[in-house]
Amino acid sequence: MPKSRIRKKDDFTPPPAKQAASINLNSGRRWVAPLMLAMFLIGLAWIVIFYVTTGDMPVKSLGNWNIVVGFGFIAAGFVVSTQWK
Repeated sequence: MPKSRIRKKDDFTPPPAKQAASINLNSGRRWVAPLMLAMFLIGLAWIVIFYVTTGDMPVKSLGNWNIVVGFGFIAAGFVVSTQWK
């Protein structure tokens, strides 16, 4: 049986190095980090106040749903964090 021909590949040469891309810090999203942190802190404070006051505050008529409201603020903080660049 005839031997197959071996094809030699060219040696890899990396492309020329480009200059490091500059990061534009003025992307116009300066509101994201403060809002995100504010949502986290509001949610945490809501839950802590609910537990410390044994359910009398922040909104007594909500009862245990105050926990859901607190976690809702925290979840909103995570949603806002997706806009951070």
